[in-house]
Amino acid sequence: MSRTTKEYNEAISPNAGERGYAVEEGACASPLRAAAILLARYQIRSLRRLFEEFERDILLPLLLGEIALHNLGALENNSESALDLDADRLASVMRPCNAYSIAAATGLPRETVRRKIVHLVELGWIVRRENGHLFLTPRAIDHFGSLLGSRDLPELLDTADRIRRRMQE
Repeated sequence: MSRTTKEYNEAISPNAGERGYAVEEGACASPLRAAAILLARYQIRSLRRLFEEFERDILLPLLLGEIALHNLGALENNSESALDLDADRLASVMRPCNAYSIAAATGLPRETVRRKIVHLVELGWIVRRENGHLFLTPRAIDHFGSLLGSRDLPELLDTADRIRRRMQE
């Protein structure tokens, strides 16, 4: 049976599962266990969203994420954000990767990675150059950058705050 959009949004909301999976006061023997439950809840909700956003293929966001980490890794310790760079500047700082390096990073078979890369290219999330180098598209950076900032980051920070409070108890 298919969920309605409203039911799905409620199921993945930050408070989803509070009744069934809530970490009640005094319910856990240790703050670490409570923190583990809170973190697991966040991760499962995040995985569910990715599963739905990527046509119910959980490998697609994994591969796109690895490509993004390879491409944008140079910005990790830099004050620049990929969302703030123009296309020319972004292209100059992005580090290339290929199907082989992504297969090695994920532990997936190269043929599986190649098939999934074809699909990511078809979706417009990455481009593959003639030399096999893979790059995120500006469309992917805009789309997922705004999603991360508007939905995932606030939820992660809320989860971190809840864990911090539990650890101080």
